[in-house]
Amino acid sequence: SIIAGFVYDGENKVVLCSDNIEKFNIKQEHVDRTLIHELIHAYDHCRAEMDWKNCLHIACSEIRAANLSGDCNMKAEFNRGNFGFKRQGEECVKRRAELSLTAHPQCKDIAKKAIETVLDSCMSDTAPFLFR
Repeated sequence: SIIAGFVYDGENKVVLCSDNIEKFNIKQEHVDRTLIHELIHAYDHCRAEMDWKNCLHIACSEIRAANLSGDCNMKAEFNRGNFGFKRQGEECVKRRAELSLTAHPQCKDIAKKAIETVLDSCMSDTAPFLFR
């Protein structure tokens, strides 16, 4: 079930499905991460000339959203049953980006390759966040 999404078909808005948040008793921490994730897609849409039919563009936005939103923090990964220390964050980003990318019919068969192609450049793009 979907709890959120970024709508980019002319409306450009983030939608949170409160019915599903309540139905599945989603914790506020998860809602916060999801909102940040979707806002990163919105940011990418506004700052770049995103082509939402281009699998490389979508892959990059999914990588950035997974990397920057907290989707792959240690606690979230532990709660999913994924424990590991060596490159766990990067593995999580790749896994979650691929999961999201395969939801796009035009990207389903090339998701893994698209993610590998743009991974390094998109992982290093931390805008709009400033890290020192």
